[in-house]
Amino acid sequence: MKISNMNWMQVEGRICNDDRAVVPLGSTEQHAYLSLSVDSILSERVAVDAAEPLGVPVFSGGGLWVDALLWPIGTITLRMATYVALVRDILDSLARTGFRRILIVNGHGGNSPVEGLTVEWMADNPIVRIKFYDWWRGPQTWAAVQAIDPVASHASWMENFPWTRLAGAEQPDVQKPMSNRAGRPRLVGQELRAALDDGNFGGYYQRSDDEMLSIWQVAVAETRALIEEGWD
Repeated sequence: MKISNMNWMQVEGRICNDDRAVVPLGSTEQHAYLSLSVDSILSERVAVDAAEPLGVPVFSGGGLWVDALLWPIGTITLRMATYVALVRDILDSLARTGFRRILIVNGHGGNSPVEGLTVEWMADNPIVRIKFYDWWRGPQTWAAVQAIDPVASHASWMENFPWTRLAGAEQPDVQKPMSNRAGRPRLVGQELRAALDDGNFGGYYQRSDDEMLSIWQVAVAETRALIEEGWD
């Protein structure tokens, strides 16, 4: 359940019987015609939907993507050192509180440095176990995406759920070509913005709600299994 729906005494009471916690990480960045908060919306929602039946509290995190500044209106990012320090402080706080099993549900590829941090942090805090999980890359979830359409990417249909759409923002009914830059340097700066245009990396902009909800059910079940199992 969302930590905003609990008071500190309720959290303290839960820790006596269950030392698990979930921390979703997202970002605030361009997602073509979708909300700027897609990664935060999806990571938090999949975390809450998965944890709710278990009564496991869901905290909150942030996001990191320097290239988001190329779409400056409405985007927010942190320096890598700042973000890693922020997550370290979150983990320190949860450990002091008494949580010993922490699932980090990540919704944004740019947050990957945190995974390395968790390994280092656990070496200093051996009584705490942490899982770092890119929810959209879960084997079953990704298979469900690929079964519907293998051309799926950032800000394309695979992130277009009813809760990430914006009223009045009409989306193109086309399949944007994927950029093939195999063997070439990574684009940065204005070259990256010029190549991505609206921010969709490639693929159709939307699919049917039935297809999207079928993917979501798989994602929630796969995330819940990580909360329940594999802590030994």
